[in-house]
Amino acid sequence: MNLFKIYSLLIFLTVSLLAGVENRYPNMALVNSGIKIIDIRTQGEWFQTGLLPHSYPITFFDERGNYNISTFLANMNKVVGKNQKFAVLCRSGSRSKTVSHFLGRNGYKVINLVGGINYSIRLGMQTEKYNKFKRYY
Repeated sequence: MNLFKIYSLLIFLTVSLLAGVENRYPNMALVNSGIKIIDIRTQGEWFQTGLLPHSYPITFFDERGNYNISTFLANMNKVVGKNQKFAVLCRSGSRSKTVSHFLGRNGYKVINLVGGINYSIRLGMQTEKYNKFKRYY
């Protein structure tokens, strides 16, 4: 491994650690702890798989990949504060990783749920049916 790659890796790890982001695979102990989970998937995805317990469906990216940071943060801040640790979940972990790092860089204490809802379902975790008429926050 050349010096540039090592240096780049060290910078990446340092930035990740300082960003306040913890990467964890979903598990029942975490879900049963009552931690708030911000599910950033789309409404269609929530209908397909349901939600993990203690989840708050707050879309970040829409079906076309567009986003509105101020709307997302306004909705999320109704559920969690900067000093409260919470988790972020998407379908596979890709979007939640991006959003978690953004939130971490902006002072939030966030856990990125690696593998997303797909991993959770493969583990046998039960989901709750999404209800578009329910006020989640």
